[in-house]
Amino acid sequence: MEKIYTQNAPAAIGPYSQAVEAGNVVYTSGQIAIVPETGNIEAENIQGQTEQVMKNLQAVLQAAGTDFSRVVKTTCFLADIADFGAFNEIYGKYITEKPARSCVAVKDLPKGALVEVEVIAVTD
Repeated sequence: MEKIYTQNAPAAIGPYSQAVEAGNVVYTSGQIAIVPETGNIEAENIQGQTEQVMKNLQAVLQAAGTDFSRVVKTTCFLADIADFGAFNEIYGKYITEKPARSCVAVKDLPKGALVEVEVIAVTD
């Protein structure tokens, strides 16, 4: 099992890794819209936060030697299910291969985030 880390995504805010690779499968931790350079969530709306989440995931996947085209499963958490459509617009720009997905509304997310996404991807 190999831990994945990149400076191009936010450092873990708890006792976990950005991602872990086991065999040829990469499991990312959930990413929220923290901007790596500032350590803060800067976007105030679902579109902006989703964009940052996807950029963070892209960086983690790249560090693991894979990308969004190799994602087999995503799990998406929304603070408000009414944001589902707006979330999907941004998500669909990055995740184009239509992997399996779960998307649920939750009571709260870390740091007051509006969205969190985790992915499972394969490598070569």
